[in-house]
Amino acid sequence: MHIETLAVHAGHAPEASGAVAPSMVPSTTFAREPDGSQPAGYKYGRMDNPNRRALEACLAQLEGGAEAIAFSAGVAACAAVLSALRPGDHLLAPLDVYVGNRLLMNEEFKAWGLAVDFVDFTDLDAVRRALRPQTKLLWAETPSNPLMQIEDIAALADIAHRGGARLAVDNTFATPVLQHPLALGADYAVHSSSKYFGGHSDVIGGAVIAARDDAYTQRVRLHQSTAGSIPAPFDCWMLLRSISTLPLRVRAQTASADAIARFLDAHPGVSKVHYPGLSTHPGHALAARQMPGGYGAMLSFHVAAGREAALQLVSRVRLFTRATSLGGVESLIEHRASSEGPDSPTPQDLIRASIGLEHVDDLIDDLRQALA
Repeated sequence: MHIETLAVHAGHAPEASGAVAPSMVPSTTFAREPDGSQPAGYKYGRMDNPNRRALEACLAQLEGGAEAIAFSAGVAACAAVLSALRPGDHLLAPLDVYVGNRLLMNEEFKAWGLAVDFVDFTDLDAVRRALRPQTKLLWAETPSNPLMQIEDIAALADIAHRGGARLAVDNTFATPVLQHPLALGADYAVHSSSKYFGGHSDVIGGAVIAARDDAYTQRVRLHQSTAGSIPAPFDCWMLLRSISTLPLRVRAQTASADAIARFLDAHPGVSKVHYPGLSTHPGHALAARQMPGGYGAMLSFHVAAGREAALQLVSRVRLFTRATSLGGVESLIEHRASSEGPDSPTPQDLIRASIGLEHVDDLIDDLRQALA
């Protein structure tokens, strides 16, 4: 079944009332029979909820997984996957990884007893050399944030499995519209649902979709309820509603991003553009194979005149909104190193942009005047 159909129908079970739109169920608890049983299968809101169950059913189908687990934020989804490891286990993650996940790995899980190494995931030999007998998880992110690097999911899955480890792939930038990590051999596809699934910058959430419902997946599920990392019923309802238009939004945003990347690539005020749709991108050929639906709506670029000129550019835009996050209908722009903080490894001349649904000519005109 095509993803456009799944986006509209997955998780939308018929209701007794005949309502076409699903109801929102805010109840924190559910009535029992005298013998203590729950005929509808619900006991307490932290453990399960009809809206969460519908969202998870939808996400599992979109990613082609056996099980989906929804969380209160993208970093909560990451924490759940890491919490299923054990103290003394070893994690490999890419050098160019989302700053929030890097902080979580370094500040929370290292102290908890997890060994963590960051290596260049575009260099498969470097990944092989970094493996240890204790390596239990490889965490990939492709395209990466903010340098838009492309990592070979199938090759990383093979390396992980040969070493007795699992592979989790952050698929937030690509979405299941453009890329299917599980079909390429990954064990987990992870998302910040706040981004393209939500699509309107008004809901926070995360998700883990598993290729198999095995013991490790059940530990991830257990973390959801025991740690209380749950999305609210209304958030689940909002996400399910927004997912209906996911394929249309992502494809339109991707088309605009491609045009904007080509405009920036030809502009004398820009020294380099990171966008896998450009033939000059080092990961272009790989992206063409593992992202058959397109190259995404995220891009970053270096301002030729340096840091101060980059800061001036973001101060001069009129249509782009200066804000963190991505995937919404509005286009966002930011000087990424400033957003990440004083210890950011991101180049000081780099700008990151999330392309929205405005007319592409208007967005290009805005960047042109800001670069002038």
